Amino acid sequence: MNDKVYFAGSIRGGRLDAALYQRLISYIKETDIVLTEHIGKMKMSLKAQTKSIDTHIYERDTEWLRGCDMVIAECSCPSLGVGYELAYAEAHNIPVYIFYDKSKSNISAMLNGNSYFTIIPYETEDEIYPELDKILKRNL
Repeated sequence: MNDKVYFAGSIRGGRLDAALYQRLISYIKETDIVLTEHIGKMKMSLKAQTKSIDTHIYERDTEWLRGCDMVIAECSCPSLGVGYELAYAEAHNIPVYIFYDKSKSNISAMLNGNSYFTIIPYETEDEIYPELDKILKRNL
């Protein structure tokens, strides 16, 4: 309870799952702190930014990663940035839980083959919430 969660999901790689991100973030926020609530915003710019803005994003996000208790990632939509965040979390010994919709995508072999990550495939959104309850140690 009251863990700091870094939620990772695709931004510039595509926003097809933004509504799902928003629902998952809202669910996590019922008991815990989500450092990256903006991932669930429906309206986000997908365009490249200036170098200084991107530098700010990198510095802010890596600071959040270093300060979080865990990373929860939705990886159905491939994203270079999310891949980087996952590797960063592993390098800093931060627990990582990766969800992906196995009915519409394949998870990268680099993620699936890495025993550090907890990979949680699902076919319907309803399958995600009991898994989140376990991760967040909610009373079941």
